[in-house]
Amino acid sequence: MTQFTSYLTEEVIEDYSDGMISRREALRRLGLLGLAAAAAVSLLAACDTAANNDGTAGPATSPAGSSPAGSKPAGSSPAGSNAVGPAGPAPLPTEAITFAGADGRQLQGAWAAADQPRGAVLVVHENRGLTDHIRSVAGRLAASGYSALAVDLLSEEGGTASFADEGEVTAALNQAPDTRFVADMKAGIDELQRRVPDAKVGAVGFCFGGGMVWTLLASGEPRLAAAAPFYGPLPEGADFAGSPNAAVLAVYGELDQRVNASRDAATAALEKAGLTHQISTFPGADHAFFNDTGQRYNAAAAAAAYQQLTDWFGSHLG
Repeated sequence: MTQFTSYLTEEVIEDYSDGMISRREALRRLGLLGLAAAAAVSLLAACDTAANNDGTAGPATSPAGSSPAGSKPAGSSPAGSNAVGPAGPAPLPTEAITFAGADGRQLQGAWAAADQPRGAVLVVHENRGLTDHIRSVAGRLAASGYSALAVDLLSEEGGTASFADEGEVTAALNQAPDTRFVADMKAGIDELQRRVPDAKVGAVGFCFGGGMVWTLLASGEPRLAAAAPFYGPLPEGADFAGSPNAAVLAVYGELDQRVNASRDAATAALEKAGLTHQISTFPGADHAFFNDTGQRYNAAAAAAAYQQLTDWFGSHLG
């Protein structure tokens, strides 16, 4: 189990509470994360009780008009895409690539090349793995002038697309060691420097991937000139002294109380390390508000966050 086990468990509970997945699906996903059946039932019962005490109805079985949870392949975009469209420019195409990892391992990723790169960016996926949405983020960054590599942190297991559904993807991420994820992200930076040798390097990650960007900073990565964790959980005892060159834009949603609980600790760690940083909390936005294929997508907040992101990279990558 990784240090993010609690976070991933809470993600399932939150999705159930918001009516995004059924009780049966929530129990299945909690089981995949290693929770005993009795413990999982107890967690959902507590969630139901809290909802009823609030004077609201309990969680729905699944949102009206949406596909059943877990029914689409892990590499495809889930239902619920917003008609307004994604934040940022139309994405440039991405190319599926493989590149060298630590210990002779071969890693997978999606590569998007900017025509005239102003910098290079590592993109780290959510707990759903390397999806079409994350590929589109890499493509949008390339269209904005930043060559981007979205790394698949499940490369060793055959890649995200080798899993049947999101629950299995999340469980696999939970079982892999954080040290391997750090090594794979550092290998991604190696690959970016190989492909764009004169560019400064940044990193951006979302949800679980935001936590991974915090973890990469805490691991010590002097090559990072900029980093942008989006609503990511902060690793316990994070110390960023080993990444002295990184200017950090930390993005949060006002309604995301679960992740926001670590915001003050993140600010304190950034200040202690003396890193240039900005903490941005978007009003009216919830967890995962940037994901235009998800049910919490907030088009206005996502557009504003993308502008902040590219402005930040413009200031610190070139």
